[in-house]
Amino acid sequence: MKILKKVVNKCLFPGPAVVIISVPVAAILLLYAFLAAGEESPVSYIAYVVSAYSLTIVCVNVVPLIRRVRRWFQSQPIVRRFLGDTSLKIKASLLCSMGINLLYSGVNAFSGIYYRSVWFGTLAVYYICLSVMRVTLVRYSYRSGFGQNQAAEWRRYRLCGIVLTLMNMSLAGVVILVISQNRGFHYGGYLIYIMAMYAFYVTIMAVVNLVKYRKYRSPVISASRAVNLAAALVSMLSLETAMLTQFDTGSNMPYFRQIMVGTTGGAVCFIVVVMGIYMSVHAAKQLKIENRNLKG
Repeated sequence: MKILKKVVNKCLFPGPAVVIISVPVAAILLLYAFLAAGEESPVSYIAYVVSAYSLTIVCVNVVPLIRRVRRWFQSQPIVRRFLGDTSLKIKASLLCSMGINLLYSGVNAFSGIYYRSVWFGTLAVYYICLSVMRVTLVRYSYRSGFGQNQAAEWRRYRLCGIVLTLMNMSLAGVVILVISQNRGFHYGGYLIYIMAMYAFYVTIMAVVNLVKYRKYRSPVISASRAVNLAAALVSMLSLETAMLTQFDTGSNMPYFRQIMVGTTGGAVCFIVVVMGIYMSVHAAKQLKIENRNLKG
């Protein structure tokens, strides 16, 4: 029995090199079987057996392999420092979201020029403004860190609230224009699926960061979470408007698109403007408290 266990264990866990090599070998044999050898050829049966074995050992070894790779990464000084430094992780998150925002702004700017679309142009300007706010927050975080100067952080928090409120006015105007003219917009080719991936990514990350960093009492971190949430809401509105246009079969009830865009657009504008006003008012109160404490 012990010998059988050893044989089975050796077959299932032949080592990383065998597992990795088995994948291209199985793929080559299957291609040869399908394209040249034919179904009745002995090579085909060998290919099926090898591919089944390759799939089995890959599935069995994938979890231990991931653990080994993870342990190796965690043993590296740079990775260990990154994982243990919350401030560095937040800065990296801000930089990453800023870069993705700028890329998304560029896509919408190009689409606005190419399709001569006011909606795309407005989205591009909106996300450029969000990127500028993120640049301000990233620049401050690298200069002063988080939680070191509460008054300075509250001032940036208030500025983000004011900018979000003002930006929301232009967004509301474009939503009203889309509803009144009953005109949508569409992304060319497979671009809508890329935009959908972006929309779901920023929404998921906004929720994750909202929960993950709620315990850190830093106005700059709170402002970055608010900017992330605004970006996620607008991206979902943009995706919905594009999908209603792109996948419209003409069988929907009258005014269906206007109702959907109006409902979602109104909700997004309301949430963002309330968030912006709250940030401005709350920051103003906190700054008064900070000034009072300094004088006292």
